[in-house]
Amino acid sequence: MGDIPRSWRQTLYALWVAQLLTIIGFSLRTPFLPFYVAELGATTFEQQALWAGAITAGGAAVMAIAAPIWGTLADRYGRKLMVLRAMFAGSLTISLMALATSPWQLLALRFAEGAFTGTVAASTTLAASTVPRERLGYGLGLMQMAVFSGSAVGPLLGGVLADAFGYRLTFVLAGAMLFTSGGIVLLLVHEPFERPNAESSGRGARIPTVTLLWQPALLAVIGGLLALRSASGALQPIVPLLVEQLARGSSAVNSLAGLSIGIAGLTSAVASVVIGRAGDQFGVRRLLIATSLLAGLTYLPLVAAQSVTHLVLLQAAFGLASGGMLPTANALIAHLTPAERRGTVYGFTTTATAVGGFVGPLGGTALVAAFSIRSAFLTMGALLLLAAVWIWHALPPNQARSDEERQPAPIRRARSGD
Repeated sequence: MGDIPRSWRQTLYALWVAQLLTIIGFSLRTPFLPFYVAELGATTFEQQALWAGAITAGGAAVMAIAAPIWGTLADRYGRKLMVLRAMFAGSLTISLMALATSPWQLLALRFAEGAFTGTVAASTTLAASTVPRERLGYGLGLMQMAVFSGSAVGPLLGGVLADAFGYRLTFVLAGAMLFTSGGIVLLLVHEPFERPNAESSGRGARIPTVTLLWQPALLAVIGGLLALRSASGALQPIVPLLVEQLARGSSAVNSLAGLSIGIAGLTSAVASVVIGRAGDQFGVRRLLIATSLLAGLTYLPLVAAQSVTHLVLLQAAFGLASGGMLPTANALIAHLTPAERRGTVYGFTTTATAVGGFVGPLGGTALVAAFSIRSAFLTMGALLLLAAVWIWHALPPNQARSDEERQPAPIRRARSGD
């Protein structure tokens, strides 16, 4: 592996801009997706909910299968190449959604998107490989800020654009944003990658993947990310439908839905940088335990939302918790993983979160269709609290050992040989 370059800040900031534009592009469709499928032929409320859930979940299901493959290829051929693949593929698939004439075509494009994208995992792996170890909390927090900022701006901007120009032009603009992101990475991001071989690979490269993943701490972190992704993914197709009920015939439903979804991204963006930086100073374990518990405690009150204002405020609170949880979890994963295997481990982490992205929207909309919108909030909130208990059990707050001491013996030996 190449050494971390002195210009790691330039690479990190360019990657941050590219990831921000990418997430904005992907998020533009979020507030109007149920209404777009209605335009394509889903006429009833139940059909809109189920199609929106299936389309949102479909890409995640395929990504769960593809992510470990891309992660392994990243370790072999370079992380920058995987970022470029994900961004340019996303540009193509999301642009083609403007041409869809039926919900089935939209679903097929989401399958293709899930198979060939995965920009968050690819960018996280690249950032973790170029940022100095003692600044991982800051670097990964900054990358998570890009994700949350894009998630905040994208839905709000997408709702406004949909109201002003229509759904199809919004998809075209989203594709252009992803294409621009790929250009930024191509021109400005530098990765000092050397393809590993028998002589240059550290002993960490030869540790079986099962040994890497079968750590109680790592399993708990991945389980927490799966629960968080399930809960947040369930919100995407459900919140617009809830806004439609709460807004009582407002002419700006798309914009209100965008605000309700986007506010969580805004508060998450602030929390990710602040808490990510704090993790470098105070340690990520206590922060991860606290934020995972807070995520469950701020999600459950969504059951009681009685107005759009209530929904926005509760979403903002949940965003603070999830914004702190993600960068601390990613930093802990990096600490628990040999550098030459991070692409593989982040690939499997993406699989777990993609499963959450599949279960959340599909399960949430199924609960909506069978029972009520409130039942989905109750179920997902309980799932978050269970995950918080698991993380607390695997990462007790009085644990004094270092990250390396918590690793299995083969990983500790690999690090000592780096």
